[in-house]
Amino acid sequence: MNLIEVIFLAGALGVDCLVVSFSQGLIFTSSRIKNSIALALTMGFFQALMPCIGYTATGIVSTYIEPFSKWIVFIIFTALAIKFIYEAFQKKEETICCIGLKCLLSMGIATSIDALCAGVNIHLTRTPLLYSALLIGLGSVLMSLSGFWLGTFFKKLPSKFLEITGGLILFILGLKSLL
Repeated sequence: MNLIEVIFLAGALGVDCLVVSFSQGLIFTSSRIKNSIALALTMGFFQALMPCIGYTATGIVSTYIEPFSKWIVFIIFTALAIKFIYEAFQKKEETICCIGLKCLLSMGIATSIDALCAGVNIHLTRTPLLYSALLIGLGSVLMSLSGFWLGTFFKKLPSKFLEITGGLILFILGLKSLL
């Protein structure tokens, strides 16, 4: 993947961070700066860490899966795309969550599972890990901050549109890997 594709990947992965942070921004009325920074840094950390784990795990088994790498990349990106688009049409259950350590860790891990799969693709496409992880993490921090502060100012943002867009970006990246 080239730089532009990694930026698109970071944007697609950051959509979950934006949506989760948006919902938290709707909820919190006090300590907004502290909560938004804590949430954004947690999201960015896990979004940057998970591709590293996926990349490393893939390195261990890469000799076995190398002949199928284009198809694996396509399948993973397509599965993620379908997941994003499917979830866009699911009714979201609004839960009020504190932004304590336990809550931060659970939101960070939950939103970054997709980034773990992206780490597999980063390895299989021979994309440098360091700049990919940094861009994904930075993009997630920025999208999380944006989502939180948008949530404090707006009651409804069409998150369905954002999730569908993220899914389409992932699908296009998957198709590109095949071609």
